Amino acid sequence: MPDARPTALACALRGFLSQDLPQVRGLSRHTVLAYRDTLKLLLRYLEARHGRPATAFDFPDLTPDELLAFLAHLEAERGNSAATRNARLAALHAFARYAAARYPEHLALGQRLRAIPFKRADQRLVESWDPDELQALLRAPGAAPHGRRDYTLLLALYNTGARVQEILDLRPCDLQLDRPAQALLHGKGGQQRWCPLWPETVQALQALLADTGRSPADSDPLFRNRSGQPLTRFGVRYILRKHARVAAATVPSLAAKRLHPHVLRHTAATHFLQAKVDLVTISRWLGHANITTTGRYLAIDLEAKRAAVQQARPAATAETETAAWQTDAGVLAWLESL
Repeated sequence: MPDARPTALACALRGFLSQDLPQVRGLSRHTVLAYRDTLKLLLRYLEARHGRPATAFDFPDLTPDELLAFLAHLEAERGNSAATRNARLAALHAFARYAAARYPEHLALGQRLRAIPFKRADQRLVESWDPDELQALLRAPGAAPHGRRDYTLLLALYNTGARVQEILDLRPCDLQLDRPAQALLHGKGGQQRWCPLWPETVQALQALLADTGRSPADSDPLFRNRSGQPLTRFGVRYILRKHARVAAATVPSLAAKRLHPHVLRHTAATHFLQAKVDLVTISRWLGHANITTTGRYLAIDLEAKRAAVQQARPAATAETETAAWQTDAGVLAWLESL
């Protein structure tokens, strides 16, 4: 009769996901689910690779070679980017640290697993939208009831610079719509922050509450779908893409833009930067734990780059003057002088 007792690996997985991450380390449910998904993908990969059920695997099966093959599988067969591969590896490193402390007999294996390096990944340029593109998007939903909901959702994302999940978690009781108007956002790691609201955002939120008959004291999520259920990330992405397609008819440049909800957060940060708001304020507005994260928006502020280049031009090459190399007579002499 086969042994029905759970393996040490099974016990470690349970303790890691149900106790260590949420209770000891206080990580958010979304982080716990992301780590869970990584470990689930690994077990499914091992099942397919070895033809054994997941319950049969134990720590000796998690060799560095197996994990490297799993990471290669993510890129080659699942089409994951190097950044996603590294995120999965970070989850495996975290599990290896926990398992090594919980099961000292597997300490050497845990150290070998943690020694698997991250792959260098090219950092994608952060994209944002121009003001005319944003205005076209906000005009697209129209005045129908669901159009007003979509307009309010998109405007709130832009006004607050919130992460998608922060907007999805927003409740009527988190809104203060009299002066000073602000919204309480629940961010990563249980952190909270108040975000000021513009008058047009306040009006849109008040209209949404009236349309839906919601009380300001309601503690259920504010944004809901046609069935009355809370919106999901997929729902927000669908709404954004639907209205972006409409807006592209008047602003064709939108057709070439990446359409994901986080772009409104990037757009808000870029527009604040162009309005000369300092990085510390923007960092707090966005809920960044480190100001270096906010600094990446400097790379996409093209207007600031143009101004810096203009200011750095030598006086001899000002627009009111003609440099020697710009004249037909001087170009050969200038080339010779290089």
